[in-house]
Amino acid sequence: MSAASYSRAQKALHWAIALLVGLQYLAFDEIGRAFGMGMRSGEFTVTGGVRAHVVTGIAILVLMLWRIGLRLTRGAPPPPADEPPLAQRAAVAVHWAFYGLLVALPVSGLLAWFLPSGPLGGLHDLGRMLLMWLVLLHVGAVLVHQIWWRTGLIRRMT
Repeated sequence: MSAASYSRAQKALHWAIALLVGLQYLAFDEIGRAFGMGMRSGEFTVTGGVRAHVVTGIAILVLMLWRIGLRLTRGAPPPPADEPPLAQRAAVAVHWAFYGLLVALPVSGLLAWFLPSGPLGGLHDLGRMLLMWLVLLHVGAVLVHQIWWRTGLIRRMT
């Protein structure tokens, strides 16, 4: 299914999730230290930062599930007409990688913290790094569309 443009709900979810992911990276790193100390000592200390990270992660998970539901029912706008076919395929792959990571990260984080599991914590950390690279790739692609190809792509999400 394909829509002419993203719906208001899809746009709001995109930007809300982007904000929450940014908060996770910038404000709530305390959980990493608490997790490491807990794995070494067996005592997991819940601080305000840890609580905020968990609550924000759960919010991202809920919003992502809603967003995926909207994507499956309402579709997405078609790619710009002048976009090269390889870029179109890459865009689809990157978007589904985002969706997968933004579901897997909260799940792996919750499981790592509440089980507790070092391997799941490592998987969560790997996913965190992959997500950071995907965000950079995504922003770079938007800039290419805006500056180089001049497709006006950003209007679909603003």
